[in-house]
Amino acid sequence: MVHQRASRAAVDGKLPVAKSLARTFAHSRRLAFAAAAFFVTSTAVAHAQAGGPFAGMAGNWHGGGTVTLDDGSKERLRCRATYTVPGGSMSMVLTCASDAYKFDLRAEVVAQGGEVSGTWSETSRNVGGNLAGRGGGGNFQVVATAAGFNANISLRTAGNKQSITIRADNIFRGADLSMSK
Repeated sequence: MVHQRASRAAVDGKLPVAKSLARTFAHSRRLAFAAAAFFVTSTAVAHAQAGGPFAGMAGNWHGGGTVTLDDGSKERLRCRATYTVPGGSMSMVLTCASDAYKFDLRAEVVAQGGEVSGTWSETSRNVGGNLAGRGGGGNFQVVATAAGFNANISLRTAGNKQSITIRADNIFRGADLSMSK
């Protein structure tokens, strides 16, 4: 049937096949342009996010390390963390546990001009306070404070590896963690 229409149109001097092909090519060009525009836009957004203060941190991490308790004893920890990174802010949930010890650290932070600030809480002990420090590009040095509590926290991210060092003046003396994506 299609061939009969094409033959009749060719006899009449019309070229429906050419028009059909022209429409197909025009449609293909529009699709190719839309795909190229989408690629360029998504690449630009990914590049902008990759260069943000919390570059490379978004996602789920797992690993372990040790915690040093206030009596000087050490326990091996298993940890998991989730970072949500919308622009210049970050939400973190870090849960670590050993056979006898557990902590559940949560933080909401923002970064602006190399300065970091926010809030933190340790839900299993019902304590929380403020965070302040410096950093960017996945490397941060902050101090967590609350009534009767101070801790220095160093967080370094490189590719799919991350290290977290916490030094506190009570509750526990510190933790050294290594995690990966």
